[in-house]
Amino acid sequence: MIEADVLVVGGGTAGFGAAVAAGRQGLRVVLIEATSKIGGVMAFCPGMPWGAAYPVGVMIGGIMEELTERLAAMSPPAAEKRDCTLENFGPEIQYDHDIATLIMFQMLEEAGVEVLLNAAALSPIMEGQQIAAVSCYDRRGPFEVVPRIVLDCSGDGDLSAKAGVPFTLGDASGNMMGVTLSFHMLDADWSRVFAEEDPYFARFAVKGIVDGRLHPGLQKLYLMRGFHENTVFCNSVVIRGVDGTNPSDVSRATQEGRRRCLQLSEFLRTDVPGFENARMAHLGPTVGVRETRKLEGLYRVTGDDLRQATKFPDGVVCCDNPIDDVMRADSSMTHDAIVGEGTYYRIPFRALVPKHVPNLMFAGRILCADPEAFASVRGMPQCMAMGQAVGTAAAMALTKGQNVQDVDTEELVFNLTVQGVRGLGDTALGDAKNG
Repeated sequence: MIEADVLVVGGGTAGFGAAVAAGRQGLRVVLIEATSKIGGVMAFCPGMPWGAAYPVGVMIGGIMEELTERLAAMSPPAAEKRDCTLENFGPEIQYDHDIATLIMFQMLEEAGVEVLLNAAALSPIMEGQQIAAVSCYDRRGPFEVVPRIVLDCSGDGDLSAKAGVPFTLGDASGNMMGVTLSFHMLDADWSRVFAEEDPYFARFAVKGIVDGRLHPGLQKLYLMRGFHENTVFCNSVVIRGVDGTNPSDVSRATQEGRRRCLQLSEFLRTDVPGFENARMAHLGPTVGVRETRKLEGLYRVTGDDLRQATKFPDGVVCCDNPIDDVMRADSSMTHDAIVGEGTYYRIPFRALVPKHVPNLMFAGRILCADPEAFASVRGMPQCMAMGQAVGTAAAMALTKGQNVQDVDTEELVFNLTVQGVRGLGDTALGDAKNG
């Protein structure tokens, strides 16, 4: 049995932000992660850039900025800001994912967080509406964590659902966004690969599909410059009709994804200039899941909130991400602008708090949002900032001996601003513009 002030379930970007923020408040924090690495999608899609960190050209700040600056200050630099080549996206951060994970582990260690890898949180043990303990499992067998507050950053929200938090799956019909398996092509020639203006390589893709050498789902090839020179990150292979909460579905999709990745890599070598001497590497260990449960919170973020560029008073992070929608029922993808040029919205803290469980909060892609808004709010920088918010709120609730639903959001916004999060409260994001 392990006692903790805060149990963070899931070590993705949201769980990382939550654990670091809570640990820095002097709390005993236990972070439990089912895999062998932290970082979430960074570990499953090596090379995935941190997009949406610069709404209206300004870094969101906080732990996201600290991590970026620590990587960029290394010799040689392990991260840099680059422009995105796809429509409606702002700047993004490219980085060396292995070094980024190393620094994230280091930041957790510095914050005094106890990290338990290859361990799973199975179910909550309830006393009324409160979580009294969490039943967990690792290779040695079962164990329990007895926390004062639980932060569910798992990506799927299993623990919150078992604690009685209502949820929706996917869109109104239950369809979820497609899952993706990614890989790198090493030793490509950037000068030739990216010589044309077509960011989707549509001319090549159409020919491959017509000839029967590419899967019909590969209508657009999402090929991006990797962090290291002459590496290309291939984020093109999408498998639809997958329930990300079903392990059998995920396993099936992963194997299908491997077949399509090999097919695409061979096609790139034979048909796309600059790939003749390239080779496939860093094939993801499993598909990256974009969408599963969206939990019910005190407030549900909607597409209309985004269109109106709503600056919620309890907003904890700014965002201007487009509707980055890997469509749930067909083979198309969209990057539709949702807010007007030069403006942004805030994600409210209330979307991270359940209505009834007094010692539970959640962060990341399980926040309370409708399917349209979800396609914008799910960026990794926003997930990290959501985690920072619930980690900070946990310390506030424990200090005052109150339920998480009663956290003073004005004080929370102030505390996050002191921690370097930009554009909150009465401060416009542009007021802190740093280029």
